[in-house]
Amino acid sequence: MIRLVPAETLVDYVGKEIGSSEWFEVDQERINQFADATLDHQFIHIDSEKATPLFGSTIAHGFLSLSLIPHLTSQAVLAPENLKHVFNYGLDKVRFISPVNVGSKVRTHSKLVSVDDKGEGRYLMKTEITMEIEGVDKPAFFAETLSMFIT
Repeated sequence: MIRLVPAETLVDYVGKEIGSSEWFEVDQERINQFADATLDHQFIHIDSEKATPLFGSTIAHGFLSLSLIPHLTSQAVLAPENLKHVFNYGLDKVRFISPVNVGSKVRTHSKLVSVDDKGEGRYLMKTEITMEIEGVDKPAFFAETLSMFIT
């Protein structure tokens, strides 16, 4: 869901939850495709027999988990009215905390950290993203994303 608000009120949302995504299953086919796309075929991702003693199964690449941010966070967006375009501006902080085992379901929770009015209808927004793993106490990762919203 996209929630459009007057640009001048964006700062009122700093420190507040934006929302959560639906659960998303990370299967072995997706992990294998990511391994092929990135040329990262480390056994912990693609060889169940070798990975199981270490993690109980194969695990998703940390960067695969991060790459799900655009899809998952698109389900809960806070944006200025008259939005014309938004693009990924980068990351300020990323910490991988728990591995995402194959077959796990994950979802993201978003909280607005800051809004910087860059002028000319441009707003740089920092969002704290936490990826939760169903049934696991600690999150998969914590990241601070930067997005440029253009009105």
